Amino acid sequence: MTGEIALPNRGAAWPRVVKWASGLQRLPWLAILMIAPVLIFGVFGPWIWPHDPALIDLANTKQPPAWLDGGDWSHLLGTDSFGRDLFSTLIDGARVTLIVAVVGTLGSALIGVTIGLVAGFYGGRVDALLMQLADVKMSIPATLLIILLGGAIGAGLATIVISIVVLFWASFARVIRGQTLTLRERGYVSLARVANCSDYWIITRHILPNLLGTCIVLITIQLGRAIVTEAGISFLGLGVQPPDSAWGLMVSQGRTFLATAWWIPAFPGLAITLTCLGSNLLGDWLRDALDARASLL
Repeated sequence: MTGEIALPNRGAAWPRVVKWASGLQRLPWLAILMIAPVLIFGVFGPWIWPHDPALIDLANTKQPPAWLDGGDWSHLLGTDSFGRDLFSTLIDGARVTLIVAVVGTLGSALIGVTIGLVAGFYGGRVDALLMQLADVKMSIPATLLIILLGGAIGAGLATIVISIVVLFWASFARVIRGQTLTLRERGYVSLARVANCSDYWIITRHILPNLLGTCIVLITIQLGRAIVTEAGISFLGLGVQPPDSAWGLMVSQGRTFLATAWWIPAFPGLAITLTCLGSNLLGDWLRDALDARASLL
C-alpha cells in the first residue's frame, strides 16, 4: 500500500455533458414551442387565466389589445363583443382543443390500427371487405359526414370527438395495413408460425411492436388535423356551445367583427395555425428520427 487516495476524475463527466447538450440541440424546439402553449393552457388553464373567461362586461366590449391605442394592460389581448377577456377565453378554449385532439385521435388510432392489423395479417376476403369499408368512408365528404353526425347526435363536445374518430380511422387503417403486409412476410413471423404460435401472439409480440414508430408518427400528425377539424365543427355551430369556449367557436363568433375588431377572430385563428403547424413539424421530426434509428438496427 502506498497510502495514496484515488481522487475521482471530474473531467470524465464532461463528455457526458457534451453528449447531453448535443442531444438537446437535435430536439425540434420550434415545434415544441408551438405545441407547448396548448398543453400548458389545457392542463393548467384555471390556475393561470387572469380573468374569469365567462365573465361578461358590456362596458368594455371590443377593447383592443394592450399595445394598441385604447388598450389596457389588464386585458392583454383585448376583449370580445361581450366584454370577456380574450386571453382568458383563449386559455379556456385550449382545454377543449386538447381534449378533442387527444381523445379523438387516440380513439381513431385504436380503431384504425386494429382494422389495419386484421386486414393486413389475414388478407384475402377479410382484407378486401375492410378496405372497401374504408373506401366507402373516404368517399363521403367530411363536411357532409359532420353535418349528419351533428344532426343525429346534437351539438356538443361528444359530436366533435365522434366526428374525429369517424373521419380519421380509415387513414390509420390504410397505413397500418400496408406496413402489416410487409411485416407478415418477415422471417421471424415465419419462424413463429413454424413454432405453432397463435395469430394473437404473432400480432401482439412480433408485428405490433414493429408498428409502434409508425403509430406514433401518425398520431402526432393527426393531432394537427384534429385541431383543424374541431375548429371547423365549432365554426359550423355543431361543436361546443356558449358559454363554453373553443377556438373554432371564437373564430365563428368574431368573424362578423373582422373589419372593426380584427383581434377577436385573429388570435384564436393564430393559435389554431401555430398548434397545427407545430404538430406537423413534430411528426416530421419523429418520422425522420425513427427512420434513422431503424436504419442503424
